[in-house]
Amino acid sequence: MKKDTVLITGASSGIGREMARIVSKEAHKLILVGRNIERLDELKKELIEKTEKLEVITEVTDLSLHVNCEELHGRYPDVDLLINNAGFGDFGDFDKTALEKDIQMIETNVVALHILTKLYLKDMIEKDSGHILNVASIAGFMPGPLMATYYATKAYVVRISEAIRQELRKRRSKVGISILCPGPVATDFAKNANISFLFIGTDATNVAEYAIRHLNRFYIVPKFYVKASRIILHLIPTALTARIVYFLQSKRQS
Repeated sequence: MKKDTVLITGASSGIGREMARIVSKEAHKLILVGRNIERLDELKKELIEKTEKLEVITEVTDLSLHVNCEELHGRYPDVDLLINNAGFGDFGDFDKTALEKDIQMIETNVVALHILTKLYLKDMIEKDSGHILNVASIAGFMPGPLMATYYATKAYVVRISEAIRQELRKRRSKVGISILCPGPVATDFAKNANISFLFIGTDATNVAEYAIRHLNRFYIVPKFYVKASRIILHLIPTALTARIVYFLQSKRQS
């Protein structure tokens, strides 16, 4: 799979940062998108020092604003691998979480991903090459009481990606699409979402390495227990799943 030019959103920390480190070994040009200029600059310096011929561009932008997504594509239309990783969550009863934060989450996790996927997919279909990796979550396969908005955004990522995959198959396109569906990962996510994990999350480096290594798959699901969870979810009623998730989530409040 060609990885000459790679664009990664949410690249300043967590899975996005680790993916940048991994693909830098193959890519000629990396476009790192995030909101933390210090972290992006630190990552850029690190990657350039390790790989002399690598071009690294940093873009500090808020993808929750539609115009920023469109302008980003306008500046860098020719991309071989798009990694839609930007996103965040929040914890609490649906009626008690802040509406403004909910909307910003939907704009970032759903709308920004939708815009970038559509714009870059058109380019890739035209040249009949390229790949899109949408970072979803095991949360996208179940209802998520106490994190209702976040789980719903990840369900959107799963369903739209599944639909696009079938459309690409029917036209026998060489363009690929995948979704990364990890369980809890040891990143800043928990802190920003005001929760604590019941156990130590999977190392972000391991998740990133697994994802890049398995881009030929559609469902990229690290860890056996996460794979097993996805299978089990198909076998039990949704109402029971919601009750189980609520119980587990109630133990996570930080």
